[in-house]
Amino acid sequence: MPVHPRLNQGNHLKTTLLEGKKPAKFDKHIIGNLLLNQSTPDEVRQEKLIIGVRNEDGEIYRLIGATKHNSFMNAIEELFDLGLTDELQDTDATQDGCDAIFSEQ
Repeated sequence: MPVHPRLNQGNHLKTTLLEGKKPAKFDKHIIGNLLLNQSTPDEVRQEKLIIGVRNEDGEIYRLIGATKHNSFMNAIEELFDLGLTDELQDTDATQDGCDAIFSEQ
């Protein structure tokens, strides 16, 4: 998977793994393609926009928080490029505190 330099310049994304949840097999691609700052779950949840990522068991195991809308949109574009699907793309509602929830479908 290629790293996109445009995503690694000045994006303010925080991430955390949720305790007791197994990371998805594709998680290494998320880490490899997005510049993510490791944070605590509480710090990530304080961000303006939240992306959840589901594992193969259907559990949200990773949260990604964005301070700026531009960073959020860049992260979403990258997750789509990885072949993931946003469960919430056809709604304006949030779910489980997330503005977008990505998974393999």
